Amino acid sequence: MKTANLAPTELAARPAELSGIVLVLTLLALLIACSDTSKPAETKPEVKGPELITARSAFQKLYIAARGWNADAKPYRIESTASSDGNGQDGKWAIWRSSFASAAQRSEKTYIWSGSAANGAPDRGVNPGTEDSYSATNASTQVFDMAFLKIDSDQAFATAQKHGGDKILEKAPDTPVIYVCDWNHNTSELTWHVIYGASREGAKLTVAVNASTGEFIRVEK
Repeated sequence: MKTANLAPTELAARPAELSGIVLVLTLLALLIACSDTSKPAETKPEVKGPELITARSAFQKLYIAARGWNADAKPYRIESTASSDGNGQDGKWAIWRSSFASAAQRSEKTYIWSGSAANGAPDRGVNPGTEDSYSATNASTQVFDMAFLKIDSDQAFATAQKHGGDKILEKAPDTPVIYVCDWNHNTSELTWHVIYGASREGAKLTVAVNASTGEFIRVEK
């Protein structure tokens, strides 16, 4: 059998052809790789649910912020705010506020802690309010030492339940329960006001509980 003779020009052209084929294949591989690379799926921002906490947990955060405002800042009121995040029947809310006064500066300031997911709620975290003047002679804004706050809002709720609150929730299970804690200058004791209703004015029942001992004081309404 005779072997075909290749002309010198054909032999010289063969490497060039091979190089061209390799280049084309390389380009095709790159194009395929690019087309196969899928774009990462667009992730929607995670919608956080509400963070519901008791009064003392929120107060600790607010107290730190207030001491940063004035070193002698002392609280005169702690209160929850009703929202669509919960009903407060476990002593927890997503919005708490505490008002502080500085005797040295004769000023007061309110701080709000928010873990709320409700529309129109304060930003999550600690939110400072505006500064205002303060008078130590005002009986409704008497400051107290935080050491008196030994009973948390969930414990105050448990006491209130034993003094009429359980009957309110039995008749109307969706009743929100809000909380206000302040100093009673007449009896010199820190008092929780456990309020069965979205506001103090329209409450179905308000029970006063000693915020230092957890003892029942009286039914206010």
